[in-house]
Amino acid sequence: MPIERRPLREQIREELMLRLDRGDFAAGTDINEVALAGELGVSRTPLREALITLAGEGVLESNQGRGFRFAPVSRKEFRELCAIVAALEALALESSDPAYLKKIAPELLGLAQDFSDNIAERQDIERHDDEWHDLLLSGCGNERLLDLITSVKAGMRRYAHLMTGESTPMERAAEEHCRVAERLLDGDLEGAAAALRDNWVNGMERMMARIP
Repeated sequence: MPIERRPLREQIREELMLRLDRGDFAAGTDINEVALAGELGVSRTPLREALITLAGEGVLESNQGRGFRFAPVSRKEFRELCAIVAALEALALESSDPAYLKKIAPELLGLAQDFSDNIAERQDIERHDDEWHDLLLSGCGNERLLDLITSVKAGMRRYAHLMTGESTPMERAAEEHCRVAERLLDGDLEGAAAALRDNWVNGMERMMARIP
């Protein structure tokens, strides 16, 4: 693993999340810290720091004092995580400057219209959705809230590969992003927040059938 001028624990965390996205780790897999540290070319101290961070995000869980394992998945947990993110993102949106939101609304609408496919590959959906949601929340000045959203979303990412392979077509509702942007263009912040919550809830329902 190439070493960058950032805290090593952050680089290790990102590498593990990347491997999780690729499907390298199955839910419930035990982590051999000695082997993983050797594979990454790092000592066990920053590796353990990264593992503790991931455990705090719900990606890993303590294996009864014998190290860590990738947390098992469940339909109940996925539903709860989606509900939390929906509420937090709506709060972040409502905490943003209305004038700024109206300014970026045309760009949000353009991004939604440029990627209007209702069936697409998972990686394409994730890339476009991340770009859209990042822009949507870019006016929120509450860094603690944004960090919390990022943390909860990290706990959701282990579901992505479980639900479908990287190239398997998935359903999405492109018009839901358009609806949020249109509400912002109209200056209807409350309506935009409600549409955003609906987007998360509807997306959750579309994905639930893919969880064993």
